[in-house]
Amino acid sequence: MTVNTVAHLNFRGQARAALEFYQSVFGGQLTLATYGDFGMPTELPDATKVVFGQVVADNGFRVMAYDVPGQDTPATPAAPTTHRENGTTITEERFFLSVRGETLEEVGALWERLAEGATIIEAFGPAQWAPAFGMLSDRFGVTWILDVAAEYVPA
Repeated sequence: MTVNTVAHLNFRGQARAALEFYQSVFGGQLTLATYGDFGMPTELPDATKVVFGQVVADNGFRVMAYDVPGQDTPATPAAPTTHRENGTTITEERFFLSVRGETLEEVGALWERLAEGATIIEAFGPAQWAPAFGMLSDRFGVTWILDVAAEYVPA
């Protein structure tokens, strides 16, 4: 199975929940910390609550996630936007992460785990270019494309 090598995701108050979810989907090691753990300045709002961390999955995929101080809203798929907040320039952009597997069973199982609480954009099923293809926006607003590559399917 091939997955984007590293994903950097920005959230607002949901990094911990997102990382725990991605660990449940991909497996691997979860590491979490707060800005306060590193002695960030006290003027940073909620320094002891703002979480960052990563999941290093068993297949080598790494998801890094950060909380952006501010309102508790998830990262949402949209055109890139840039704004200033607490003296920091924040760019939010559409996230497309892809998973390509060798078998329907391999990718189908991953689809089922990611689909929990997700918005299905295109159902997981046969496509002209692949034995199976699907796209969803997971519960955290991150868009995933999953497919089984045609070159992996026996003639």
